[in-house]
Amino acid sequence: MHVTVVGTGYVGLVTGVGLAKMGHNVICMDIDHKKITALRQGQIPIYEPGLQELMIECLERGTLQFTSDPSYAYQYANLIFLAVGTPQHPDGTANLSYIESACDTIAAHLTESALIVTKSTVPVGTNERLRARMAKRLPTGIEVEFASNPEFLREGSGIHDFFHGDRIVIGTENEKARLWLQELYEPLEIPMFFTDVRSSEMIKYASNAFLATKISFINEIANICQKTGADVEAVARGMGMDMRIGSQFLKAGVGYGGSCFPKDTNALVQIAGDVKHDFRLLKAVIEVNNQQQEVLVEMAENVMMLTGKKVALLGLSFKPNTDDIREAPSIVIAKRLLAAGAIVRAYDPQAMGNMKRVLPDLLYTSAAEEALQDADAAFLVTEWKEIIHIPLKRYVELMKTPRIFDGRNVYSLQEALEAGVEYYSIGRKAIGNETLTTQ
Repeated sequence: MHVTVVGTGYVGLVTGVGLAKMGHNVICMDIDHKKITALRQGQIPIYEPGLQELMIECLERGTLQFTSDPSYAYQYANLIFLAVGTPQHPDGTANLSYIESACDTIAAHLTESALIVTKSTVPVGTNERLRARMAKRLPTGIEVEFASNPEFLREGSGIHDFFHGDRIVIGTENEKARLWLQELYEPLEIPMFFTDVRSSEMIKYASNAFLATKISFINEIANICQKTGADVEAVARGMGMDMRIGSQFLKAGVGYGGSCFPKDTNALVQIAGDVKHDFRLLKAVIEVNNQQQEVLVEMAENVMMLTGKKVALLGLSFKPNTDDIREAPSIVIAKRLLAAGAIVRAYDPQAMGNMKRVLPDLLYTSAAEEALQDADAAFLVTEWKEIIHIPLKRYVELMKTPRIFDGRNVYSLQEALEAGVEYYSIGRKAIGNETLTTQ
C-alpha cells in the first residue's frame, strides 16, 4: 500500500519505519525542513534502540521516503496516518491545533479520496470533529473516511512493540476502512480488536490511566511499608501472584513520567469534566505521583544537610533506553536538590543534552563514576543497565560518604548491608538509619 505518515516524532517515525519494513511504500511528512534533511541522511532526532539501523535499511531498500512537500506527500497515498503531537494545555486539556492544521493541509492537497487514520492520542469525539472540519475544506468529489488506531508503543522498546504488540486497536464504522487496515496489519499476526471510533479513542486513555493507577497504588503501599516495617517488594510479589492483579507495574519507585502517562491522565480528567463527571480516583493518582517524585529528597533531608554537599544524580531520562526527559522525576529531584543548596553532578547515557536545556545549572559528567567521585550522597533515579550494574563496593571506594538514595530499588538490602553503604530505598528497610520514615 501507499502510506503517508504525518509527523516524524516518536510515534510517527516508529510507525513509518515499521510499515516500510513490512514492505509498504511509506512517505513520512513533516513541516520541519531541518529534521527532514537529517532523516534523509539517516540521522534520527531521538534515541530509540534499533530505530536508526532499521530506518537506514528501509531508505536503502526504497520503501521509505521523507518529505516536507505536502503536494508530494499526499499525491498517491491510500492511507494517511496522523501522528502529530497533541501536547497538553496548562489546564490539562489536549492541544489539538497541530492535528487540525495537518488536516487542513491534507484537505488542501488531496487529489483523490483517502482513509485518514489517527494514531495521535486525541479526546473522545475528535475524529468526528476532524472529519467534519475536513469535509468543509475538501475539493468537490474528494471524500475522506476516518479511523482511530491508537498507539501503544513503549519508549525504549518501540520497534519490538510495533512488530510484537499485545493488540492492535482499530475504531471505525466503515467496512472498507476496516478491510484496508486489516490487510495492512495482518502480516504482523497481532490480535486485532475492532470497535467504534469513540471507544477506540477512549481505550488509549483508559489503558494509560489504569497503568498509572497501578504505579501510584504500589507507591502508596510503599510509603505505608516504609512506616510499618513491611517490605514493598514482598508485598508486590504476593499481590502479583494473583492472576486478577498481575505483577506488571507493581514496582515501587519515584513515580511515572514521560510523554504519555502524565499528559493522558490529565487529559482524561478534563474529558470527564467536560461531561460533568468528577474523576476523583484519577485525580488522586495524579496527586500521589506528584508527591512521590519528592520522596527521595525528603528521605535525604531527614538524615543529612544538603547545603554545600556534593550529590551524584544518576539517571535523568524518565525511563531507561530513551533520551526523553518529559515529566521525568529527575527534574523535580534536581530542582529540589539545587534549591536545598546541594552541588549536583549528573550523569545519563543519553539524556544529558536534553536536560542541559532545562537545567543548565547541573554539573554534567562523562561517566557515572565521575559523578560519584568524593560525593556525599548518590541518588539513583533511572535504572539504566550501566548504572544498576555498578558494584556497591565502587560507591564505597569513590564516595566521600557511601550514602545511596535509591529511587528504583536497584540493590538488595542484603547487598547493601554487606557492602557497608548507607542505603535508603522505596518502601523497604533503611540500612544505616533504622528510624528513617517518609513524611
